[in-house]
Amino acid sequence: MRQVSPKLAAWLAELNRQSEEAIKNGYLVTVTSAREALANLTTAFVPPGPAIAWVNDELIAGSDYTVPVRIYHPAPSEARPVIVFCHGGGHMAGSVAVYDPICRRLAAATGHIVVSVDYRRSPENPYPAGLTDAYTAARGVWGALEKRRLPFRRELTLAGDSGGGAFTASVSRLAQFDPLLAIARQVLVYPSLDYTLRLPSVNENGEGYFLTKGRVAWYFDHYFQHAENRLPPSPLYGEFTDKLPKTLVITAGFDPLRDEGIAYVEKLRLAGVHAEHRQFDDLVHGYLSLEAMIEEECAATYGAIAAFVNG
Repeated sequence: MRQVSPKLAAWLAELNRQSEEAIKNGYLVTVTSAREALANLTTAFVPPGPAIAWVNDELIAGSDYTVPVRIYHPAPSEARPVIVFCHGGGHMAGSVAVYDPICRRLAAATGHIVVSVDYRRSPENPYPAGLTDAYTAARGVWGALEKRRLPFRRELTLAGDSGGGAFTASVSRLAQFDPLLAIARQVLVYPSLDYTLRLPSVNENGEGYFLTKGRVAWYFDHYFQHAENRLPPSPLYGEFTDKLPKTLVITAGFDPLRDEGIAYVEKLRLAGVHAEHRQFDDLVHGYLSLEAMIEEECAATYGAIAAFVNG
């Protein structure tokens, strides 16, 4: 019998109770409330730190927008490989600031330079603005590090969680046909890979497990504002060649997005790409933002990422 982690069960029950009560009392989900909710959740459950030796912001110029990034260098006197990270939040919420403690943990666990992308968010900036910014950051990261006179190894990993996983996989798809963008690896943590929401876990886990089917659809409606066909932008339905990077996909058993991560791994393997999959059967979407309740599982996640990028 499937059962959500006992470490999360009481919190989920109370969250569901409070959500139902709020709706009865006229609560309206807005862009502002969605952003505040993710920020407050991360602040409440992810302690700050760890300390990273060198942390500063930089800008990467694009064709129509200059993308802010935050650089975390754990050993600024040493050349290290690089992770370009795109945060989650449904393309609407999250930010470099909200994800600061997560990026610090990623840099500390892997020993890599982490470059966190402050891409434009919807609804102010609909499709494809955020993706364009992620692509700009991936192509421009070497210049940003050179500008700061930071030592680095020209070995690039792309990483992202949730909606940031969508951008990560989308950039990797574009890079298959871009001789100027070489990606060694990608890491997708409970990624959003199917904008059509057609796989079974969307309904199986669509209510009561933190991220709901309705909330995901609401995010996507704010991202796609011009009646776009959502199939072509979905990484799960893109072209898969052996030029895609080695990939680690991490999924959660009670996540509405679980099945698209699993399906993506299968398509990579059919294309001859090295793909690893790790599932936490009793966890929910977004669990890295719930670390105080599931410290061991979060530590295991960072450890799995570190083993993959350093393997």
